[in-house]
Amino acid sequence: MNRKKISFGKISKDFNTKSENNKNNDEESPIVEGFGVFGNRELENNSTKNMNEIRLEDDEESENLNKIMGMSSFGKKAKCFDVQEMMKNITKTISINSKTKKKIVDTNEENDIPGTSKLHIENRDNKNDEEDDDIVGPMPPPPPPPPPSSSSSEIQDKTKQTSKKNNSDSDNDSDSSDSDSDSEETNLINKIPCSHEVTMTHGTKAITAIAADPSGARLASGSVDYDVSFWDFTGMDSSLRSFRTLQPCENHPIKCLQYSMTGDVILVISGAAQAKVLDRDGFEKCETVKGDQYITDMARTKGHTAALNCGTWHPLIKEEYITCSQDSTCRIWIAYRPRGHKALIKCRAQNGVKTIPTTCGYSREGNVVACGCIDGSIQMWDHRKNFVNPSLVLRGAHKNGAEISSMSFSYIGNMLASRASDDTLKLWDLRKFKLPIFQATDLFSRYDTTDCMFSPDDSMVITGESLAKGNLNGRVLFYNTKTFDVVNEIPVTNSHVIKTLWHPKLNQIFVGCGNGIVKAYYDSKKSLRGAKLCVVKMKHKENHIEMVSTQQIITPHALPLFRQDRPKSVRKQMEKDRLDPVKSRRPDLPITSGQGGRVASSGGTLSSYVIRNLGLSKRIEDDQDPREAILKYAKDAEENPYWIAPAYKKTQPNVIFQSDDNDGPLKKKQKM
Repeated sequence: MNRKKISFGKISKDFNTKSENNKNNDEESPIVEGFGVFGNRELENNSTKNMNEIRLEDDEESENLNKIMGMSSFGKKAKCFDVQEMMKNITKTISINSKTKKKIVDTNEENDIPGTSKLHIENRDNKNDEEDDDIVGPMPPPPPPPPPSSSSSEIQDKTKQTSKKNNSDSDNDSDSSDSDSDSEETNLINKIPCSHEVTMTHGTKAITAIAADPSGARLASGSVDYDVSFWDFTGMDSSLRSFRTLQPCENHPIKCLQYSMTGDVILVISGAAQAKVLDRDGFEKCETVKGDQYITDMARTKGHTAALNCGTWHPLIKEEYITCSQDSTCRIWIAYRPRGHKALIKCRAQNGVKTIPTTCGYSREGNVVACGCIDGSIQMWDHRKNFVNPSLVLRGAHKNGAEISSMSFSYIGNMLASRASDDTLKLWDLRKFKLPIFQATDLFSRYDTTDCMFSPDDSMVITGESLAKGNLNGRVLFYNTKTFDVVNEIPVTNSHVIKTLWHPKLNQIFVGCGNGIVKAYYDSKKSLRGAKLCVVKMKHKENHIEMVSTQQIITPHALPLFRQDRPKSVRKQMEKDRLDPVKSRRPDLPITSGQGGRVASSGGTLSSYVIRNLGLSKRIEDDQDPREAILKYAKDAEENPYWIAPAYKKTQPNVIFQSDDNDGPLKKKQKM
């Protein structure tokens, strides 16, 4: 099949030249240069040739196809284009664009705009280099006009003025940098919600654990006195009393508390070897199993064999949590399978000996498990792989023997903050995990649960300081993460500051102190709910009025003993109860007569009670002669007989006594 090849030449930009054949014509004819059929030929405006359509019936292949298969072609016919008409349209549009450019130039000359002369435009249009293409888009800006001629004195004055401006600019830059740093510090101080404070009393011992649920409705505090108190901000009034206090781990101090990601359960870590999971109201959900203390290989036992140190929930997996213990292991658990751990992590020192992990935690994404050990090392494992060898180890992050009390990952980024008992707070970059970025020293820490954490926007690191000798107040310190300067410090109380919690949703700071109180700091404008709800609620006095039930059961045939009175009004019932000394709780009436108060001088024994109530009511004088005392009542006995005379009044009205005439002995009666 022999088909004609169509080739396109290069269209130049010089559309203002006319061909020799068309000098007499008014219209301009563009010249097309290039290669192929259309190369080096002048196009006539009126001479257009129609391309003959190539018919498929004339082609040999189509004939062979028709003979063999009985069909002329497959599907639709191919589209045919008229190339000359397409070229005409292109030339027309280019000529229109050139005319509009000329009009713009003429208007600029009339308005005396510099930099738009005809020479500049003609030189630009007469370039025929192959590298130049058609200009697309708006025109470039005109060049600046040349400066006017000036004398040498004026030039010197100008140079002096520019040097003064440069000096003033450098001074302004230094001042602006100082002002920027000051403005940053003021902005960070304004972010701290500390305009108001509220005190909640847990007990008298040190608060070693604080946890708040993700919604910010409840707060839990644990102490050395084995108690866990639950605080409900929506149900508390201004008295700020916890609605429940319990001892979940009997006689073991509470070391760590944390709510799950949904807030329905809370993890309790104590000094015992078993961790507990409680619901929101404090009732036990499950308890981890205790390991066998006589097995040396910790991988062969299903639970911890020594006291726990720390524990946290996984940030994304609802049922998973991790605990670390004094048995040199960290164990990952599933909440609904407490009879055995899911994974085991063994912490090793540099020489391969066991080392005790004092704190543990997950990264914000949950991909990294980190442990801080008692030898001062920080060890990390990849959660997606097995836990045989750590993926990242830093020996000597803190002093050997100084317990790392807390580690906190930043919300966004690759930063890690660590707090230890060597009185330091360090900030690390996980991408260059060899040397700390910043370090703060002389931060006294008395408790092994003193923690640190990031602010919700990662601009500050917050930690507490214990009360050293000579100091008056424990402090909460705020450090800038960029410069690690102290942004602000809050004197809390005259005791240690152990736990700190900055809730991101409430924008409130909770501080656990060594004297058993929990302080809540908030801002009236920037903080939400939380302690603001219970502060405004007034404490209502209890109403002792008992409500009388209006419901009455009618029993017409009941005995008089079991009949009920008719229902009375509240007022009449109150009046009736007022007369009853038991219901009205009437106090004892004052003593009008008697001796020795309510208890007689004789004492409170049974004999004294009998003497007071059954014996003589009048006091007996022992100095009196008993015969005279009896004869005192002789006249009264004759006139008003009481013991003998009334019994013989009917049978023997006249009393007959035995006569005293017979002085001799009585004669005996003879037997009959």
